[in-house]
Amino acid sequence: MKKHLLYLLVLLSLNSTAQNIIDVYCFDDSCSHEMIDPEMLVVERWDTLAQSKFWKTIITTTKDTCVINIASTRQILDYIKKDMWFEQTEKEKKVFKDSVIDYYCLDTNTRLYITTGKKEFYQIEQVIPSLETAINIFQENNVDPWFAQSILLIESPAQLKYSSVGAYGPFQIMKRVARDMGLTVNKYVDERKDFNKSAFAASELLRRICIPQAYRILCNVGDIEPEGDELWFKLLVLHIYHAGARNVESLLSQLDEPLQGMELIKWMWRNEYGNFKNASQNYSQIAIAAMLTLKDIVLSDCEYIFDCNGYNPIEN
Repeated sequence: MKKHLLYLLVLLSLNSTAQNIIDVYCFDDSCSHEMIDPEMLVVERWDTLAQSKFWKTIITTTKDTCVINIASTRQILDYIKKDMWFEQTEKEKKVFKDSVIDYYCLDTNTRLYITTGKKEFYQIEQVIPSLETAINIFQENNVDPWFAQSILLIESPAQLKYSSVGAYGPFQIMKRVARDMGLTVNKYVDERKDFNKSAFAASELLRRICIPQAYRILCNVGDIEPEGDELWFKLLVLHIYHAGARNVESLLSQLDEPLQGMELIKWMWRNEYGNFKNASQNYSQIAIAAMLTLKDIVLSDCEYIFDCNGYNPIEN
């Protein structure tokens, strides 16, 4: 039976991670869950970027609607029904895009994307019960739990699906990587399905490879030495988690001059090189949007339907 919940928040300071943990309580105290407070995204104004706004819209828009946006900036121009868009021929689609460009007085070379809403995939509320377990596993392995939350929200939220390239599990880990991180993956057993083991493998991947590689790459491309707790650095690490260190390093080698901070991440969103393409560009954008969407859910004055005893990816 589903219950209506009003989330109340208590901020608890964690000495070990410089993170704030939010306790999310059901209105009747029948359950509570921990999550990382995404407030710094707002403090540093990541929420004001067009890309963040765009992906928040996509995450909260149903699959029957498409968002018309400028490819280079993700500025939202308008909406169109999915059926109406896909019923058109390729020639009709081009005429439609040209009419939008003309209406908004854009350069004739402007590329437009028509992006389908993905609310049905990004099941943000259903992820909440699993966050606390993942946070604890990452902390026990001395890995910033911010990564646990961001990856869970964007990779395979509350679902167990194979990606087009074979990644699987709540943290979408490839077979070879899973084995390297200590998991058993063969034709009889796939421990990527096990939430706790998958979370530990993801934390190991970050601790042993992604985070050290991020430091190395920044040193090589611009003699940059971050502290490690900066949001922009964490977003860079997420790109390495998704695209691999080699692809990220290849992209950053194209920089005309060293960049860091928000400017570096925004540059990565605008540039492609080798195998670092659109999906790789989108990764940290979606992470920001998912975190902000989660924040909206738990801070809303409205009541949300949430089933404390419903689907739990840790037990399935």
